[in-house]
Amino acid sequence: MLPYPQIDPVLLHLGPLQVRWYGLMYVLGFIASYLLVRHQIKRYNLTKLAKHFENLNLVLIISLVLGARLGYVLFYNPGYYLENPQDILATWQGGMSFHGALIGMLVGGLVFCRITTLPFWQSADVYIITTPIGLGLGRIGNFINGELYGRMTDVPWGMVFPAGGPIPRHPSQLYEAFLEGVVLFSLLWLLKNRYWQRRWPSGSLLALFLLFYGLFRTVVELFRQPDAQLGFLFNVLTMGQLLSCLMIGTGLLILFFRRKNTEPA
Repeated sequence: MLPYPQIDPVLLHLGPLQVRWYGLMYVLGFIASYLLVRHQIKRYNLTKLAKHFENLNLVLIISLVLGARLGYVLFYNPGYYLENPQDILATWQGGMSFHGALIGMLVGGLVFCRITTLPFWQSADVYIITTPIGLGLGRIGNFINGELYGRMTDVPWGMVFPAGGPIPRHPSQLYEAFLEGVVLFSLLWLLKNRYWQRRWPSGSLLALFLLFYGLFRTVVELFRQPDAQLGFLFNVLTMGQLLSCLMIGTGLLILFFRRKNTEPA
């Protein structure tokens, strides 16, 4: 068994304000995405996206935060928030959903692209390959917070989490940080050159992200403790697995319907 590192979730105290590691991970993810998208714009001469780059970033950040919160409310704890609607926007209490964040970004991005006549599928491809960085960092933030830990285990690297009782558990946050962060980013970043050189149909990288994220998340959920208020759906699946299976199906549909697309990357 490995000892769980007792890291204070609060990085800095600034008077009555707290700077938390989890919030810092969000900021670092936004910065990384900003720099890598700008790099792609310059490298592939995406002049139209360059024109709207700053405004689109702002829209996506707002859409991500709103989507993540509303996704958690709707997918993971609707009963509580129906009775306590005043807490829906209380993000400082915790509770964010990546699936909700993704839906929020796609909807916000689609609306923005329709208004500005930006090519939605191409823009989505450029941004989506940077998303795993924020995912990986966010899971590290979950690990520092001691939340979203894994199921009970006897593997040598099991850890006793402060809120998880005295039994060793899988550090599933680190599994997710590796698969959904390091592995997924490396895969998509390598594939992007083929995407541009071989002129794959736009939307291909978004579809591949949905497929691989859905697969990785479905596997890791086998080691992650289900949400206490939900447990197993149909006595088989976790909510994360159900939503991830829908992502896989959506990715396959995008690949199928975009395969004859004449708009190149």
